[in-house]
Amino acid sequence: MKAEYAERLRDLGIQISKYRRKKNMTQMDLAKKAGISRTHMSNIEAAGMEKGISLELLFRIADILEVPPEELLKPVKFPS
Repeated sequence: MKAEYAERLRDLGIQISKYRRKKNMTQMDLAKKAGISRTHMSNIEAAGMEKGISLELLFRIADILEVPPEELLKPVKFPS
């Protein structure tokens, strides 16, 4: 994965983790529903892993978390 997308991938992982936790789901819960391994889910959420995902998986995760896909793609704003 290209370094130019590292920040976007980090933000995607953070957003997925945030919405997963709001639904009181574990990584294993979400992974099972999405049809992927827990390790793959962990890699997606892990900052610095730069693990890209397909649009199909993005849409599937968004549906499971009941959020529009664009919510998962929003940049994360850290307090300054």
